[in-house]
Amino acid sequence: MRKKILVVDDEPSISMLIEFNLKLAGYEVRCVSDGEAVFDMLKPFRPDLIVLDLMLPKMDGIQVCRELRKQNNGVPIIMLTALQDVTDKITGLDNGADDYMTKPFSPQELISRIGAIFRRLQTLPGASDETMISIGRLAVHVDQREVYMEGKPIDLTPKEFELLLFLSRHKGKVLSRQQLLHGVWDYHFLGDTRIVDVHISHLRDKLEKNARSPEYIMTVRNVGYKMHGPSTASESSLA
Repeated sequence: MRKKILVVDDEPSISMLIEFNLKLAGYEVRCVSDGEAVFDMLKPFRPDLIVLDLMLPKMDGIQVCRELRKQNNGVPIIMLTALQDVTDKITGLDNGADDYMTKPFSPQELISRIGAIFRRLQTLPGASDETMISIGRLAVHVDQREVYMEGKPIDLTPKEFELLLFLSRHKGKVLSRQQLLHGVWDYHFLGDTRIVDVHISHLRDKLEKNARSPEYIMTVRNVGYKMHGPSTASESSLA
């Protein structure tokens, strides 16, 4: 069955360009031109992914992201923005977007990123035989895609979960930002590594007692990040 993609953009020329290229790539596509229409399409169309413009009438892309995540809807979202300021991109990620692209963009790169997200969703559950990974007080339930800290559930976005799972499966190994982009986002091209830093920051806010002095996700200066057990974190010179 073909994957369904909902394109949300109020510029007809961009919607038509995206729709044309996605259909050529084999996807089923629907287009809407305002944020409120997204919620009208959720049940009848059931999109597998949403390509969402940031600047929209009635309800902007940030509001759409926020409302979808508030409803516990984990549909992957790629946000499109004409804004170059990294703060605007980070705001989209803060509110539940899985990825972002800045206009103007290459339709081929958009298709590549969409394919990467779908590959991650398909391969993640069966990537290994373990059903739970336990690190200190942290428990990652792989099949259920659930995370607990000291027995209490932690609410993560789909991408935050994938990042935590990847780090947990490589506990003790230093991973560069580019390795994380490849392993979690499946980027085979040079990507913006700030997307990694934003998601790491979110994970620390949700998992760590003190995000400024982490016990689990350690920064390795000038390299990347490392998953550490709390029993040995204090022995590390990392910050």
